[in-house]
Amino acid sequence: MPQAYNHVRWCLNKAKKEIAEGKKHRGLVEIKPDLELAVSHLGKAEHNFKAISYFHKGGFSDWSASAAFYTIYHCFLAILAKQGYESRNQECTISAILYLKAQGKVKMGNKFIMALQHQEEFKEIHEHNVIDLREDYQYGVKKEIEEKDKIKKLLEICKEAIDITKEEIYTES
Repeated sequence: MPQAYNHVRWCLNKAKKEIAEGKKHRGLVEIKPDLELAVSHLGKAEHNFKAISYFHKGGFSDWSASAAFYTIYHCFLAILAKQGYESRNQECTISAILYLKAQGKVKMGNKFIMALQHQEEFKEIHEHNVIDLREDYQYGVKKEIEEKDKIKKLLEICKEAIDITKEEIYTES
């Protein structure tokens, strides 16, 4: 937890500094817990989830990986909004989820966190590394995810993330 805590503190300080300078923050801000915002992020996650299949069926499965990444990312943002945080930084978002998880405030599983992190040591055994898949297809030249089971796995992990997020945001703290 100290690493996540230290990074969360850094993210909070980064945002405070940027706000004080009159800039749009690119860190983490404590806000009043906001169920309405959480539900809106969940809606965006569900929208992105539908896009995974839509892109795949339309011949744009390379974009399915990005849609999967942002499905899980918006699930995290939903949880943070419910817990009283606003994030505009992917690493800060992940650290905040890790910190809240370590405190027992959220139950989001490690596989979802690992899905959005570069985990070189787990790459061979972790089949759900969405960030690497997204980067391969977003920055690479392939236009189609040829392994159909990858689309199925993306759909499975994203559906599970949405279901857990619903439990997280609709359960009283």
